[in-house]
Amino acid sequence: MPNHRTTTSSPTSSLTGFNRRQFLHSAAALSAGAAFLPALSWARTSGSNDRLNIAVIGTGGQGTFHVENFLSKAAKENIAVTMVCDVYRRRREHARALIKGDENSAVNEYERVLDNKDVNAVLIATPDHWHTKIAIEAMEAGKDVYVEKPLSLTIEQAIACRNAVRKTGRVLQVGPQRTSEDRWWKAGEAIKAGRIGKVVWSQGSYCRNSREGQFNWKIDDDASPKNAPTADGHVDWERWLGHKHGLAANIPWNPDHFFRFRKYYAYNGGVATDLMYHWLSPLLLAIHGQNGAYPRRVMSGGGQYIEKDGRDIADTMLLTADYDTHSVFLSSVMVNDVGVPEMIRGQHGQMEPDAKGWKVGEQGAWAPEFRKANADMLKADPGKNWANFILEASGDKDGRDHYENWIDSIRSKAKPNCNVELGTAVMVAIKMAVESYRQSKVFTWDAQKEVAIGA
Repeated sequence: MPNHRTTTSSPTSSLTGFNRRQFLHSAAALSAGAAFLPALSWARTSGSNDRLNIAVIGTGGQGTFHVENFLSKAAKENIAVTMVCDVYRRRREHARALIKGDENSAVNEYERVLDNKDVNAVLIATPDHWHTKIAIEAMEAGKDVYVEKPLSLTIEQAIACRNAVRKTGRVLQVGPQRTSEDRWWKAGEAIKAGRIGKVVWSQGSYCRNSREGQFNWKIDDDASPKNAPTADGHVDWERWLGHKHGLAANIPWNPDHFFRFRKYYAYNGGVATDLMYHWLSPLLLAIHGQNGAYPRRVMSGGGQYIEKDGRDIADTMLLTADYDTHSVFLSSVMVNDVGVPEMIRGQHGQMEPDAKGWKVGEQGAWAPEFRKANADMLKADPGKNWANFILEASGDKDGRDHYENWIDSIRSKAKPNCNVELGTAVMVAIKMAVESYRQSKVFTWDAQKEVAIGA
């Protein structure tokens, strides 16, 4: 069996929290200008009539949801979940039972999945700090990839993954499912057509509230790395941490970190990467197109005002990202669930949510321009009345949800709805926001060097 693992030193404390020598042996060789190499062919399906064999790596709550979703689509989409992987035996065995697999279909080591030439594609639902290492190795092994959002833990990891897609030619879908909603693609068409003039700013929020505290998921009392590997409660803690690869610090077994990893910046970016990623992805898709755009400057504020239970992430976060032509404001609050509605504002008009799609309305100062640009949608001359119309959009783009879009992209070799270019652009802005909050700095993006600079 080929050895995909590398042994490295401890993580550094830079903005990216990542040292290139600690990443994949191959990632260091990848660059934005790398030649586009032919994709490995042995795992590529030859057409829509061939069955896709999918493996799910990481079978916690979200990963199990993905397994069940694929199983529900198996007959219709001609797919099968043939392998599952998790470092926690209880979760792994539960997933194996779902797919009705044998003992070889449920594994502790993801490398065994990548070495299986019968697996065509993998879905990665591990904690964030593992996302890109597994994704890059999977693409190098000839697999297509669906990676849960966020794309990565660090900026450097995201760029390495982007460059790996460019080099290998594999299909990679990132997980924010709103990017497959038809309304965001319709919004993009409207913006491109000039219906609201030049976009100047947009907003969105993802807020929650609970009595138990966000991310305080159930802890299994019998889970421990001290259990025998054959025990349901066995956890491969060292593999989960990934400290041998420089992915996280080597610490003693901590069930709160394992079961509630979203509370700790060592493994993710808190509410920014978990929730704000859901909004920035479709906003950039609509405003800039399928590849998104990189920010010029990012700043964020907030605090840990109420949820002080040992976590280190904020319970309240506010983000402002400035692009070359517009700004985006996002909020994510875990201690009050009333947020701001999504909205895209242009100089001539604005778009806000409607039950049928978008309500598009004029700005009074630019009414003549708005009405001229939207004459086809204004059924009667509104005269002096306020002009607006409904831009209808519902369901998924082309009637295909995010998973189905990934499957279609694998079979057609087309670009998926949240491709790695968009996923990386979003990750850069989100990570800059996380570090702006943590370091009390404003970060700017050096597009030539592809690094974030704090001041």
